[in-house]
Amino acid sequence: MSSKTLINVYYDAQCPLCRQERRRYERWSGRHAKDIGWLDVSENEQALCAKGVDPAVALRSLHVETEQGQLIEGIDAYRLLMKRVPLLVPVAWLIGLPGIKPALRTLYDVWVKRRLQKQGRWPL
Repeated sequence: MSSKTLINVYYDAQCPLCRQERRRYERWSGRHAKDIGWLDVSENEQALCAKGVDPAVALRSLHVETEQGQLIEGIDAYRLLMKRVPLLVPVAWLIGLPGIKPALRTLYDVWVKRRLQKQGRWPL
């Protein structure tokens, strides 16, 4: 039995790269993969709204919900997810460093906007 608690990851299942990343995280998580619930933003809009999250915002930034119900967003959500994968723990530490975290957030935001524009789903 795992010592880690369940987290739920709200992700864009319409995005091919996002689905590929999900499969990669599941593979790398090994036996801990069951500790991560993957929820499609589009199929969970009401649940997100009930938690105070606009589904359009959830499509633009990864959201992770802890077992206690706390929602973590953006780079911090990625860090929490990466900490579940032993191989990625050093990366989670690295991207949290001052200077790196804000730069990654800016790059991520630009990438998501371009991806959604290309798919005809921007503006949300």
